[in-house]
Amino acid sequence: MHSELIERLAARGLTLAVAESLTGGLLCAALTEVPGASAVVRGGVVAYATDLKSRLLGVDENLLATAGPVDADTALAMAEGVAQRLGADIGLSTTGVAGPDPQGGKSVGTVFIACSWGNTRKVEELSLAGTRNEIRSLTVHKALGLLASIVS
Repeated sequence: MHSELIERLAARGLTLAVAESLTGGLLCAALTEVPGASAVVRGGVVAYATDLKSRLLGVDENLLATAGPVDADTALAMAEGVAQRLGADIGLSTTGVAGPDPQGGKSVGTVFIACSWGNTRKVEELSLAGTRNEIRSLTVHKALGLLASIVS
């Protein structure tokens, strides 16, 4: 799936930037393991700490203070911010709680993925089960699926 996605983006001349929190770089790594990814992937930002979501990705501090880092609007702001800051056509983001403990009132397995491309913006809330590593891996898979659905 990864190689087809990279090929599809390259054929359309589109570039991609990734903003990650709970996946800690796994999403960008999955994309860049594909030969030819350098024509598509501009880069990624791992904004694991909440303050970095604001400083590096431009997520509004008030949004982070009221909604928190694990939120649909935060995920969308991350996607939009990384695309703008890294000069990409498309922004893709992940944020959530992988465990082992709940965070900020959100249960383990609560995940938001978002994609922003021009006027197209899509956010999905996921409720995932499994170990920390399984939740992170499933998040990567779901985020790639979201991206594929947007650029189909």
